[in-house]
Amino acid sequence: MNSNKVKIVCENLGSTMEVEWGTTLGEIAQGLRSPSGQPFLAAYVNNSIRELDARIGEPASVRFIDITHFEGQRVYQRTLFLALHKAVRDLYPGCRFRITHSVSRGFYCEIEGMPSSPAMVAAIKARLDEIIAADMPIVRHKMLKDEVLEIYRKLGFEDKVDIISSRPHLYVTFYTLDDLAGYFYGALAPSTRYIHLYDLRVYYDGIYIAVPSRREPDSFEPMIPQDKMFDIFREYKEWGDIMGVANIGQLNRKIAEGDGGDLVKIAEALHEKKLAGIADRIAEAHRTEGAGVVLVSGPSSSGKTTFSKRLGIQLRILGLQPTMISLDDYFLDREDTPRDENGDYDFETIDALDIATFNDHLNRLFAGEKVDIPRYDFITGRRQWHDKPLQLNERSVLIVEGIHALNPKLTAQIAENKKFKVYISCLTSISMDDLSRIHTTDNRLIRRMVRDNAYRGTSAEATLKRWQSVRRGEEKYIFPYQENADVMFNSSLLYELPVLKRHVVPLLMSVPDTEEVYGEAVRLLRFIDNFSLLDEGEIPPTSILREFVGGSSFDY
Repeated sequence: MNSNKVKIVCENLGSTMEVEWGTTLGEIAQGLRSPSGQPFLAAYVNNSIRELDARIGEPASVRFIDITHFEGQRVYQRTLFLALHKAVRDLYPGCRFRITHSVSRGFYCEIEGMPSSPAMVAAIKARLDEIIAADMPIVRHKMLKDEVLEIYRKLGFEDKVDIISSRPHLYVTFYTLDDLAGYFYGALAPSTRYIHLYDLRVYYDGIYIAVPSRREPDSFEPMIPQDKMFDIFREYKEWGDIMGVANIGQLNRKIAEGDGGDLVKIAEALHEKKLAGIADRIAEAHRTEGAGVVLVSGPSSSGKTTFSKRLGIQLRILGLQPTMISLDDYFLDREDTPRDENGDYDFETIDALDIATFNDHLNRLFAGEKVDIPRYDFITGRRQWHDKPLQLNERSVLIVEGIHALNPKLTAQIAENKKFKVYISCLTSISMDDLSRIHTTDNRLIRRMVRDNAYRGTSAEATLKRWQSVRRGEEKYIFPYQENADVMFNSSLLYELPVLKRHVVPLLMSVPDTEEVYGEAVRLLRFIDNFSLLDEGEIPPTSILREFVGGSSFDY
């Protein structure tokens, strides 16, 4: 073998090939074609994500990814955000530009102090189109921390100064696009020409960023109105700004200054205040409309169970008698459960529930009858039955918790005035910096990883492998119905990721580098590394976070 040649296993070709030592991933990708027809954006080298400017120096396994891949879509989004920031900065120098959160399958951004208008959006789009057409290179750098801080101070990027100052590292990686510098913990595309599709629209006082669909990358994700969700995000963003904790750097500084305990108390007090307000609304609906069932839905690891238990306490304060029912107890017997396209049991679909029996039980309970409620045994895959029938009275309220609770199909036989609908999710309220938002799915994934390992003996590797299937179920069965809710509750806690860090780091580090999900484990390690540790001693036993880290006073 030629000593200047390096052997690689190219997973996209399913074969081995030899390349010159020092060849970049981008040069190798030029000879390949993605099945989707989309350009490759990055690659996994030995299951760890690398940018296309990375060079091959030793034998390796290489897997190129495009926008149809989960991480490829994030590479695309980061690249778009950096280019968009440059367009805004070119047109409005000195103005603060912030991408605050996801909404309606896109993203919401603002130029501080400047309400958006059609003319503004058109001007930004025209400049961004020029930047994309110019194929401007995006260059990765690694420099001493103090030197990078000086660059960001000169640019006026205090958000980036905040986060880098709070991290105990000698060197810092950052990116430049012409005269603009950015900080990201994930890979970016090599240049602006990789942004093939986007759109900008006026949305409230800011701008809506539309991005391509993973499944159909030549079209946009459909925009679904999410006014209630948007209001929740905006409320928590404003609250974080008031608290002086709008990003990770500010959060880390509070912890370093010894204010972590106060953050815990304030965040928990906000939860309690919100819960009390929801209970008041339910009590009023019970009194005036005869609402007898509270339907609580939300995606995985949103804290539905603890929320329901705490809501029950608040309802008792108001003189009501709450009783909890889990939709899991209405699963069909295992042999009757529908199967997915792979022939596996599909526990995510609403058709895995015995909807007819559930509705029959609700109607009989509202009629004052005694009803035997089932209990599902996940080991045998069969329902069992309580020996104490349930009967309601005039002060009773049923709290029904489950991922399908807001699906109209579930309670089609129940009168609308009998129902009060609650949607709960972990909608992370802080960001990394002005351009890098924290994905709410990452927050929930970390919660789930910690909980499933502690209470179900599930490895981080197994949780990571299943996560995309869970996400597909959420997209299909939960998110389309979230706006049906009468009220929404944000279960995220300002301080939780610094607490979860201690639990999740050992789990992520245990993922073998031979596994395909190793790259995702590394990405999450890089993400959680941005947070300072916070002791969990101040967390009350009724906190939603206790459902995941342990120490709860509730039975589960």
